[in-house]
Amino acid sequence: MPSASLPRLSAYLKAAGPGLVVMLADTDVGSLITAAQSGARWGYSLLLLQILLVPILYVVQELTVRLGTATRRGHGALIRERYGPVWAWISYGGLVVAGLGAIVTEFSGIAGIGDLFGVPRLASLGLPAVLLLGLVFTGSYRRVEVVAIVVGLFELVFLGLAVAARPNVSEIVASFGHMPLGDGQFRVLIAANIGAVIMPWMIFYQQSAIVDKGLGWEHARRSRLDTLVGAVVSQCVMGAILVAAAATIGKAGQGSEKGLETVGDLAGAFTPALGPWLGQVVFGVGIIAAAFVALNVVALALAWGFGDVTGRPHSLEQSPREAPAFYGAFALAVAAGACAVQLVPNLVALNIAVEVMNALLLPLALGLLILLATRALPEGKRVDGAYKWVVYAVSGITVAFALVGVLDGVGLL
Repeated sequence: MPSASLPRLSAYLKAAGPGLVVMLADTDVGSLITAAQSGARWGYSLLLLQILLVPILYVVQELTVRLGTATRRGHGALIRERYGPVWAWISYGGLVVAGLGAIVTEFSGIAGIGDLFGVPRLASLGLPAVLLLGLVFTGSYRRVEVVAIVVGLFELVFLGLAVAARPNVSEIVASFGHMPLGDGQFRVLIAANIGAVIMPWMIFYQQSAIVDKGLGWEHARRSRLDTLVGAVVSQCVMGAILVAAAATIGKAGQGSEKGLETVGDLAGAFTPALGPWLGQVVFGVGIIAAAFVALNVVALALAWGFGDVTGRPHSLEQSPREAPAFYGAFALAVAAGACAVQLVPNLVALNIAVEVMNALLLPLALGLLILLATRALPEGKRVDGAYKWVVYAVSGITVAFALVGVLDGVGLL
């Protein structure tokens, strides 16, 4: 590597992390199961949507980079300062709904893999909860970030799973021209996939992570690159699981409306590609890695958000004694999610329902994000000019498709 490139690489690595971690968490259990169900039910027809969501995901999260580096304030704190405590609490309420739903889905995925291998739920739910609490209560921001990246990269096993499934390339290309938008169930899965990619907790997490890492406006360009890399990785993983499901479950005719009801059903459907034992292990590793990273990110987003709206200390650089509310909120979110999964019978249906709920929350989350990015920043840092209209257009189209799917899901269309 030329010596001139080393300083640039070093500068990038210092700023990188928040974007990649939040994108690895974006491919959480609910997202992966939604993508798998999409491939199982509709073949490759929703793969084009996964590709189109790359720039959409980047545009949304770039706004959090802009806000975090320019103000060095968390998302909830900015809302409280700009629009008052009522709107801050309303925004946080949306975060709590989406966040707790996500935490339940992550634990449901881990429990499903545990069920697959005969692990008692007390162990499959208790062990990751204890590991998470130990990591956050005893670590710094940097340590938490590094662990999240290392674990999250195990999600790349899904790329190998997609290759092993031997998808038909000509069928994939042909699917780009076949999107049955007239079918209500197809539109529901469009909403679920949008809700699986753009979630309120991502906005809160990345902005707070930028602040906790100590990044400023001078790091904005490299933080944007970090976000772009993460968006591409995230959608490659989503596309891979969809392709693998389409090439295995879909072709086998198992993707009928009620054909997939447990994580074991999904794992079992992939075994023809890799063999009964290896297929389940690979799928299990990917799901557990995705769940662990997402649990960490979502619970931290809830804890940071609570500190933002209440004004209490909330940093990983502070000890539990210095920031008891922050660590208490984190612990409560983790414990509540683990306990709730004991009551969940149908894990696949739960995950898709949570993603559709995320789509319903998009107008609130994106509306406040765009207002802050266009009005709360000084000239030269705020979103303006042609890019502002790009943001408006991307957000408007995304919300429209999401809400149409939600209305289909509740039977109003």
